[in-house]
Amino acid sequence: MSHAAASALSADPSAEPPKSFFRRISLSKWIIIAMVIGIIVGWAFPESGRDAHRGWAATDLNVLSSVFLRMIKSLIVPLLFATLVVGIAGHGDDMKRVGRLALRSIIYFEIVTTLALAIGLLAVNLIKPGVGVDLGAASTKEGAEYASTHTTLTGVIEHTVPQSFFEAAYHNEVLQIVFFAILFAVALTRQKGDKKQLMLNICSATSDLMFKFTEIVVAPAVEPMIGRPATAAVTV
Repeated sequence: MSHAAASALSADPSAEPPKSFFRRISLSKWIIIAMVIGIIVGWAFPESGRDAHRGWAATDLNVLSSVFLRMIKSLIVPLLFATLVVGIAGHGDDMKRVGRLALRSIIYFEIVTTLALAIGLLAVNLIKPGVGVDLGAASTKEGAEYASTHTTLTGVIEHTVPQSFFEAAYHNEVLQIVFFAILFAVALTRQKGDKKQLMLNICSATSDLMFKFTEIVVAPAVEPMIGRPATAAVTV
């Protein structure tokens, strides 16, 4: 540390020490760097050359991305539930305001989901992934069965309502969690006294805790971003 930096720290004890070169690189840049490294690793250590590299191949790194995705999925339900309950029930007894928030939550979820589906359909039709891939033992009959499955409006509405909160949480059914959280928050607004405040405090603490948990999960996101491109590069 230079003399000028040391003098500045002594003058202002609350000032943070200067960041190192690696800490000045943002997370998004690290992810891009990791993707490039992953592609290089996948090209240099293909599955076909496992024997030549002492039994190691780039596909072994897939465990990093799998573990990362599992951790991301594990925080969805508590974070979503606690945040929605605090956001809706924490606005007091104004049911009109609560109703507007609930409606906005469902509309926002539907818009984002539709946008994601549109992007996915557009990408599939432009890139056409899977063309030329040998499906092995897959039969035409199985493909026809999948293609014959149609989603109906009544099926979507029925699927929105969970049979059990824990079942929806187990399967990470986000729409069902949103529906349950909204009803739970509306019911909580009708609760009076210390019980309501206790539940709000629990949900608020859970929400804050899950945001900290998210920071811990996202912090080492560079390593999984090496594993996924490396595996993809091997299979191209």
